[in-house]
Order: sequence, then C-alpha cells, then structure tokens
Amino acid sequence: MANRLAQTTSPYLLQHADNPVDWWPWSPEAFEEARRRDVPVLLSVGYASCHWCHVMAHESFEDDATAAYMNEHFVSVKVDREERPDVDAVYMEAVQAATGHGGWPMTVFLTADGEPFYFGTYFPPEARHGSPSFRQVLEGVAAAWKDRRDEVAEVAGRIVADLAGRSLVHGGDGVPGESEVAQALLGLTREYDEQHGGFGGAPKFPPSMAVEFLLRHYARTGSEGALQMAADTCAAMARGGIYDQLGGGFARYSVDREWIVPHFEKMLYDNALLCRVYAHLWRATGSDEARRIALETADFMVRELRTAEGGFASALDADSEDADGRHVEGAYYVWTPARLREVLGEDDAAFAAAYYGVTEGGTFEEGASVLRLPGDAGPVDADRVADVRARLLAAREQRPRPGRDDKVVAAWNGLAIAALAETGAYFDRPDLVERATEAADLLVRVHLGEVARLTRTSKDGRAGDNAGVLEDYGDVAEGFLALAAVTGEGAWLEFAGFLLDIVLEQFTGEGGQLYDTAHDAEQLIRRPQDPTDSATPSGWTAAAGALLSYAAYTGSEPHRTAAEGALGVVKALGPRVPRFVGWGLAVAEALLDGPREVAVAGPVGGELHRTALLGRAPGAVVAAGEGPGAGAEFPLLVDRPLVGGQPTAYVCRHFVCSAPTTNAGELAAALAGPAGG
Repeated sequence: MANRLAQTTSPYLLQHADNPVDWWPWSPEAFEEARRRDVPVLLSVGYASCHWCHVMAHESFEDDATAAYMNEHFVSVKVDREERPDVDAVYMEAVQAATGHGGWPMTVFLTADGEPFYFGTYFPPEARHGSPSFRQVLEGVAAAWKDRRDEVAEVAGRIVADLAGRSLVHGGDGVPGESEVAQALLGLTREYDEQHGGFGGAPKFPPSMAVEFLLRHYARTGSEGALQMAADTCAAMARGGIYDQLGGGFARYSVDREWIVPHFEKMLYDNALLCRVYAHLWRATGSDEARRIALETADFMVRELRTAEGGFASALDADSEDADGRHVEGAYYVWTPARLREVLGEDDAAFAAAYYGVTEGGTFEEGASVLRLPGDAGPVDADRVADVRARLLAAREQRPRPGRDDKVVAAWNGLAIAALAETGAYFDRPDLVERATEAADLLVRVHLGEVARLTRTSKDGRAGDNAGVLEDYGDVAEGFLALAAVTGEGAWLEFAGFLLDIVLEQFTGEGGQLYDTAHDAEQLIRRPQDPTDSATPSGWTAAAGALLSYAAYTGSEPHRTAAEGALGVVKALGPRVPRFVGWGLAVAEALLDGPREVAVAGPVGGELHRTALLGRAPGAVVAAGEGPGAGAEFPLLVDRPLVGGQPTAYVCRHFVCSAPTTNAGELAAALAGPAGG
C-alpha cells in the first residue's frame, strides 16, 4: 500500500511512496501523532539523485521486517532536502556539531517537540567498519526512549541550547575593503593545486564561485595571478572526466585530485554556475575552449534538464542500468576499448582511445574508463574528432538513461536564467535567451502565482507546498536582473525589485544580518542562518549581490545599505575561509568597483549594447533602450538622450559620470580597465 508520500510533488518522496514504512511528510500532524503515541520521530533526509540514499532505501526501507519495527516504535518522517533546505540545515548543523561530519542520507531521532537526541548518516543493514547496523540503532533508540527518558530529554535540551548559543559573528562594522580581498586572494593561492588546478585535495569540487571572484579581481586590478588560477582551473576541469566530453555539462565533483573520475550525478546548479563562469572566462580572455564549454553546457541544460513547462529539472542520477541490467554508478557514461571498437571499428577506436584516455586497465571500476582529454595524443584532426564524438554520442543515446529529478527549484532556475541569458547574448544565440525567458515566465506564473510570495519548488507546472527561502529570492532576483540587462525588458527589473523588497521586509535582521527563512516562516528549533557558499551561493551572499545590482539600476538607497550591511560577513570570513565565501568575495569586488552603471540610449542588441554586456567591470549593470518610454522601464535611461542622433552610452560610478560616447571602442575601453574616480 502506498503511504502518505504518494500525495507529494517531490520526486524523492515519491520514490518512497511504496515503501512498507508508514512515512509521513514533514508536517505538524506527524509530530502530533508522535506525541499521541508517545514515540520518538525518526527523521530521514535525502534527495533524489543521492546514491547512498538509494542504497539505504533498498537495504532498509524496502525491507518488511525493518519497516515493521520502524512503524511500531517510531513516527517516520521523510524530507527532501532540496524542498526543505531549512529543515535540512537546522538538523545537519546538529549532526555536524555532535559527530564532526555530516552528509546524506541523514538520520536523526527527535522528540515530539522536534528536539534531536541521536544522529547519524547512512546505517548499513549489518554492523560493519565499526558502524552499528540500522536495526541495532533502532533498537537502541527505542530502548533509551522507553527506559532512560530523562537522559534523552537532557541530551535533547543540551543540543538545542548549544545550537541556540551559536549566534553568528556577523563581521562587525563596515564592508570588505582592499585588505580583506587581498588576504582572501592570498588564502586561495595557498590552497591552490598548482599541478591539477582547483583548490584542496580529493574529493575536489568545481570552485565556480571562487573562480568568479578571481575573474572579477583580475578585471578590477589586472592581477595576472588571479587570472592564471581561474584559467588553469577551468582548463583542467574542461579536459577532465568531471566534464562530459560527449554530451557537455559537468558532474557533481571529482573523487580524485586530478578531475579524472567524477561522482556522476549532474546537478542544475553546478552547470548553471559553471556555464556562466566559462562565458565570463571567454569574455576575459577570448579562449576558444571557454566558449565551447559555455555553449556545450548551456546546450546540455536545455537538452537534458528542460521540463515541458519551460523550467529546468534539478538533477540527473549518478546511477543507471548497465548492459547486464544492474543499476550502477556511471553506467551511462563509461567506455572500454572493446565498446569503442563495437561502435567505431578498429582504426577509429584506437584513435578515440588515445584521444579520450580510454585504457585496457580503465580509470573507473571493472576496467571501464571515464572519457577525458589527457592531451598526449599529439596534434589531432578536428573533423575526425567531431565525427568520432558524434558516433559515440549516438551510441550512448541507446543506453538506459539515468533518472531525472523533475522538480523545478526556484533558486537553481534563477542561476540557470542568468547563465543562459548571458551566454546567449555573448555568442549570438537568441534561442538560449528565449529559454531563459521561458524559465523566468514559469517562475512568475507558477512560483509567484497568486500569493505574491515565492514558492521553492514546482513539478509538472504545479507549485509545491514549501515557502521560498532566502537563496530562492536572491538567485531568482539575480536571474531576472541578468535577463533585464540582456533583453532590455524593464519588467524583469521590476520583478527583481518586488522579490528584493520581500528580502528587506522578511529576511533582514539587525546590523545587516540575513536569515535563511522569513520572519513569518514555520518556527524550527533554530532559525537557520548560513552565510557560507557551498555548492551554490548562500542565500546571504546571493541576496547581497542582487541587492547591490538593483541599487545600481535604481539608485535605491535602502537596497544599497542592505547590500553593504550583508557584506559585513564577507569582511569577517573572506580572509579566513575564502574558498567558502567565493560568491561573497565576487560581490565585494563589484562593490569595490562601484559597481559601474552603463546606460545605452539605443537599440537592444545593437553594437553599443553588446559592447556594454561584454564589459568586464565587476558586477556592472547595463540598461538599454530607445525612445521616450525607455526611461519608464529603466531609471538609468531617464534624461539620457542620443548624441547627434547616434546611439549613445553613458557610464557612471559613485554618482560621477564619464562623458557620453557614441563609439563602441571608447565604451569598451571605459569598461575594461580599473575604475577611475
């Protein structure tokens, strides 16, 4: 029989709808039931493309005996961390504080008041490697609940008090200046992997936000070292196995330092952030490789993640069926010399093996190799590469595809809108700008809907039940602002302003600090508040960036003040942990540069508008339009006439404007070097 999860919109919860476990979604009713039955709550948190979540589900939650024990002794609650990042964040903080590490699946035992008292991540079906079996954990917790209730209550109370005491050091007065940014750059240089690019050791994650900071720092200061780290990291990732050499797009992370073997799931947020980074790298250097990767990644998102409603799905699974019908990681993506020969014949297979680094021994499991570009094949025939690649891709299309998590997450779609709008504008691909616009339309129509507050997720065009969190407001506003710059449609600026007004009213605390949930959101045991960037910009830094851009577009003092208040945390964290506040540092670069305001009185898509979009000044905002109505759409265009009947560009910064110009070369020069004034 299906449990209560069958009514939900989350693909992850729906994967568990037929479990023999009597699952509840996160709801007040679940906790009332635990109170009524006087049993603890078993909270299990994961997400649809999480490999070990699938493993634990198969071993334990699909097992009738385990499920019967859970149903008798617990109220079991299943949460999709992508739908409820607030619930995930609060309990993950407790898990990490108690155990020193975290991850998914996350397993937490709670009182009926939501207070946690025992934690873990994945538990195996039999005890191994010093870890108890899941059944042992269940029996131990049930016994403690029955026989040592006072102790349980004491532990829970202590944990909640400890979490409440972790108040955020928000960074005191002022915004990050030259010295904090210089210290952050030094910190990144120390953690930089000279040999393989990227930062730190294995596992190695794509550092898209740190690279964005490095590119902006180079644009503002001319620092060659910053550019070199950014360019070499991007080149190493593009040639590694973390990048899908046939279909485009990036996997979640590399299990090794050299970017050879990925964890194969492909997430929308990584691909959106990386697509934009490679487009910006091309803008800075003109690199053909950066252009290719930006476009292939954009095309991957449109081809494989776009939903029927025009939004973008969250992720593709790591696992899929192999030739023997087993569900294994990476099956869709890996090759052996024998399989190359089947598809290509002897000669081309030998060429492909050398070009893509496919060996008899393999780089992955069971002698298979992940395709990469080791670069030791000597000079290559580009036409032959294109032909081989097309044939391999066509053959791969015949394999069973990885599952897709079809829910549309507002924040990640905001990131995708920004990436597709800019990539489309830079490379004259109006189709990509159209896809960005369709996704933005879906967010307005379905996620904002009637209620005029942002909903976090939707599926099949139906809004989910969960309120948007700060990152949704920040990233969607960022996407809308990028779309406004590219299309000249002032409505997107207006929608961004609407979202950012809610940030000011509902998410802002004292001294510029921001909260991840709204003032009127469901009260958890702690109000989540995380300023560090992990796989995506934190809500805190995303909102700071969008507030700063919006203020530059409109001259709004409250938005500028809020952005500066929020950046206090970057002043505190940037010098200490630059890898984990990359987007915050990128926003700090925009603040240090102005950011510059570029008004183009002239046609959208014309030479001056395009030149403005290609300007490298960090966080510069661009408004373009002609005719008497343009000023109504963009405040920057008010009283900006044509000069001599020609399209004209105006560049301003800190209330000081340069002389207007009708010359694209002069405009490019004004946006290329360090800011004067």
